[in-house]
Order: sequence, then structure tokens, then C-alpha cells
Amino acid sequence: MLSPLEETLLSLMMVIIMFGMGSSLTFKDFRLALRHPQAVGVGFASQYMLMPLIAFTLSRVLNLTPEQTVGLVLVGCMPGGTTSNIFAYFSKSLLSLSIMMTICSTLAGFIMVPLLMELYTQGIDDAFRIPPDQIARLLFVLLIPTLIGMWLRRRNSNVGAVIELMGGILGAIVILFLVITWVPRNWRLLVETGWEVYAAVILVGLIGFAFGYLFSRALRLNPQKARTVSLETGIQNGPLAALIVIMTFADETQQLILLMPVMYSLFIVINSTIATLFYRRMTRHEELARDQAKVEPA
Repeated sequence: MLSPLEETLLSLMMVIIMFGMGSSLTFKDFRLALRHPQAVGVGFASQYMLMPLIAFTLSRVLNLTPEQTVGLVLVGCMPGGTTSNIFAYFSKSLLSLSIMMTICSTLAGFIMVPLLMELYTQGIDDAFRIPPDQIARLLFVLLIPTLIGMWLRRRNSNVGAVIELMGGILGAIVILFLVITWVPRNWRLLVETGWEVYAAVILVGLIGFAFGYLFSRALRLNPQKARTVSLETGIQNGPLAALIVIMTFADETQQLILLMPVMYSLFIVINSTIATLFYRRMTRHEELARDQAKVEPA
């Protein structure tokens, strides 16, 4: 499904993204996050409570195979992807909050992801399960470039800013290259894949958006923060899930499990674009309403 070159580029991309993520962060940002403690907490709960449950439920409702179930649940257990920060910006949500939620879920991932995978894949053949220590080791290794990026940003803010920019650009180039090379080579796979797989990878993101927003509003976050949490909830780190599968399995088992994170990564861009356009319109209506309220006579 992925060529050796694409697997190498995927690994390189994750290191670059984590390095760039660390370079975008200063220790002051953690203090700034305390201005939105409830929003960060709600986002964290949405990430690690709602999404794994949504993925697990979909795998049961759609009667997925054990391999497909492991792949989908792994996607649901992932921390937020940096893609959510891009869509948060274009939807006029709170970018700073989105970045902090991504950072917090990523830092906690090497503990939360193994625990959740162990919980939600009980009863599945051990040949298809991902050892928790394997997940923890990989996620811990990926934290190293994040911490190095934070250290460089603290040492020299200009160098950190350049690394942040280059990390984002290089990450986007690698993702674009992988899509351009993967889709034409695997068009037959896309045609032969069953409808339940398409339903699973599309719905897990859309339901995540909806539940993230409704959960936030139920806990009385304002609409802008709720939209930020919504995007952070639905947009998982699909490339990281794919990398975990590649590092764990080989041959046919790898291909069967890898299908879910790869398909999710393709469709979440479409889902996120739709959600962003919808949320951007909501933001515009709210701004118009506020402006109108200002000009109305007392």
C-alpha cells in the first residue's frame, strides 16, 4: 500500500511536524493556556473520551473485520493532528487554543493511546493487536523532536520561528507528495474497498465534529471555543496512526490494518474543508450580529 520511499517520507514527515510543533511553542504558552482551562479540559476529554468511543461504536455498527476495527480504533485514539490548527485558522476559530489542545493531547498521547488501545481492542486476536509498549515507545521517541524544538525556540526565538515555518512547509509538501503518488497507484484498491470502510472513515470525522461541538456547548463554552474543540476532536493524527501500523506489522496484516488510517487521512481533508466553510459562515453571522447590535440605538 505504501512504497519503501513513502514509508521513509512518512517517518521523516512526522519528525518534521513534531519538531515544527515544538518550535511553535514557548513555555509562556502553557501559562496562556490557563486563560482557557475549561476549553483545554473539554478538548482533552473530547479527544480521549469521545473519539475512541465513536470509532469503536462505528466498528461494531458497520461490522468491520478485526483488522479494520484495530485500524479505525487506532485513528480514534490518536492525539489531534496539526492539520486542525490550519483549519482552525481558516474557520476563524481560536488558533491559539487549537495549538494548545494539539500540544496537550500529543504530550499525553504516549500514556493515553496505549491505555485506550488496550481497552478497546480486548477480545481481538493478538495477531492484530498493537502491543501497548510499542505504541508508547514510538510516541515517546516522537516527543524528543518536540522538546528539542521548544528548547531551540527558548534559546533563539528567531531560529525557532524559522524552524516552525519550514516544518509546516516541508510537512505540507510531503503530505501532498504522498497523496499524489498513492492515489494513482492504488486506484483499484479504492474501487474494490467496501462501502462500510468508506462509511467508517468518513463518519468518524463528521461525528467527531458534531459531538465535539455539542459537548462543548453543553458544558457552556462559547460558540468560537466550541468550534475550535469541534475541529480538534474530529481531526486526528492519521499519519501518526499509519506510522504506528508500519512500525508494528509486516506483510498482509500491515496492509489490512493500514487501510483505515490511510483512507481516513485522505477523507478528513474533505470533511474538514466542509466543516471549516460551515463554521466560517457561522462566525461571519455572529460578527454581523455583534456589529448590528453596536449600531442599534440604546
